[in-house]
Amino acid sequence: MTTTQPVQSEMPPVPGRKKPRDFNELTPAWNVFFNIIIGLFAFSCVFPFLFVIIISLTDEQTLVLEGFSLWPSKFSTAAYSYIFETGHELFVSFGVTLLVTVTGTLLTLILVTTYAYAVSRKSFEFRGFFSFLAFFTMLFSGGMVPGYIVMTQFLHLQNTIWSLVLPLSLSAFSIIVMRTFFQTTVPDEIIESAKIDGAGELLIFARIVLPVSLPGIATIGLFSCLAYWNDWFNALLYYNKPELTPPLQFMLMKIEKNMDFLTQNAQNLGSFNAAANLPTETVRMAMVVLATLPIVMAYPFFQRYFVQGLTVGSVKG
Repeated sequence: MTTTQPVQSEMPPVPGRKKPRDFNELTPAWNVFFNIIIGLFAFSCVFPFLFVIIISLTDEQTLVLEGFSLWPSKFSTAAYSYIFETGHELFVSFGVTLLVTVTGTLLTLILVTTYAYAVSRKSFEFRGFFSFLAFFTMLFSGGMVPGYIVMTQFLHLQNTIWSLVLPLSLSAFSIIVMRTFFQTTVPDEIIESAKIDGAGELLIFARIVLPVSLPGIATIGLFSCLAYWNDWFNALLYYNKPELTPPLQFMLMKIEKNMDFLTQNAQNLGSFNAAANLPTETVRMAMVVLATLPIVMAYPFFQRYFVQGLTVGSVKG
């Protein structure tokens, strides 16, 4: 038995009409063009930080005489030497910031993921109330004074590490983001199938929901890590004992304040030469480098999950 193959007829070319140009012929040229545009944009983002590093390694007198330049005539590490003259306090301050960042980020992820997962399930009876409760705090907050009273008078956590962790541990914005992520990423059918097999809510959340939600968790974790790392205001509020070592950001701010005090009061103190030799501008740039470099080095490890967390759910189908 023979089978007949369908005959594919091609449309005859219309006289006087040009054949449309294949898009693949334009792809290499457009790729080069867009790569150049994206490369210039990436360089414009990285260049300011590189310029700050160059200024921090510039001699203070050269900076005053010649101004800012991409390649100064004289380099110097006096700014970093001035900062590290604080001795072991700076390293202890770095350790405090690292402890606060790690502890706060883990606590934030636990609170945000559990709260967001609960309000993302349609079977949760009070999910509308708790969703509104989280959203309401984004519009109207209690303020600084009530928060200070709760932290110091009711919880008695002043001058403790928890006074730096708890104020930033539960973010309404993070809850809304994770709730949307759970709704768009975790189908109800998977959860119903797990319940039929006898799995409880905690087992479903730990073994099914969290593994498929790593992009969203990494995104919230990165936001929380940046918030804890750059926080200095809570140390200003709740740390009032001189023997306590503050976080890194607050320590760098104290160094800058002391340096400005010596510079502005040099005439009263009778130390013109000492004030003139203080690397004021370069120290500020060195502080930016010390405060930013650890996060810049850690960001590539979160980049893959971070991009997925921002783009997931944008196109569904």
